[in-house]
Amino acid sequence: MASALTAEVSATPAPTRSGAIILARHGEPALSRKVRLTAQEYRDFWASYEIMGLLPGQTPPASLLRFVEGCGTLVASTRLRSVESAQALCAGKTFTQEALLIEAPLPPPDWPSWIRLSPKMWGFYARVWWWYFNHNEGQETRAEAQARSDAAAEMLAERAARGQDVVVLAHGFFNFMVGLSLRRRGWRLTRSEGYKYWSMRRFERG
Repeated sequence: MASALTAEVSATPAPTRSGAIILARHGEPALSRKVRLTAQEYRDFWASYEIMGLLPGQTPPASLLRFVEGCGTLVASTRLRSVESAQALCAGKTFTQEALLIEAPLPPPDWPSWIRLSPKMWGFYARVWWWYFNHNEGQETRAEAQARSDAAAEMLAERAARGQDVVVLAHGFFNFMVGLSLRRRGWRLTRSEGYKYWSMRRFERG
């Protein structure tokens, strides 16, 4: 009887340890930020930013290359800057594209045309207005983006549950939102390089 129980226990597969989730930001896009813009001009700038690819001649950091080389799953958002970032890192590795991971919108406050700011400052104010005052101009709301980040976190956790690391090439702020969703689900931030281009943040389960 004891031997039969031992055999049954031995035949039960050990639970697989979840892989890590690495949220990385894409490389630098081919659009100069050395300009000063009105609110309407920033809307046009952001529309161009959303469809453009990467500035040529970039070299991804060695640390991120190593993470991609060792990962089981590589996934990019469907924006060209993310796809080209994944292509620069993958070295022939297959990757998937997920619209679920695109950046949250950045409609600027409707300020008068005499106010001219850099794209960086417009991005800051647009994010504050969108996050705190629900300024969305008919685009995705904060609540909708939070629901999307929760869905993205679930999708990535399911892939990591197979036991191999998952690397995501996506966008600065939406990666931040996905990170919040992961932490609410018990994932720990174990390494962070901030939110600059090519930076990454590593999350581990439990």
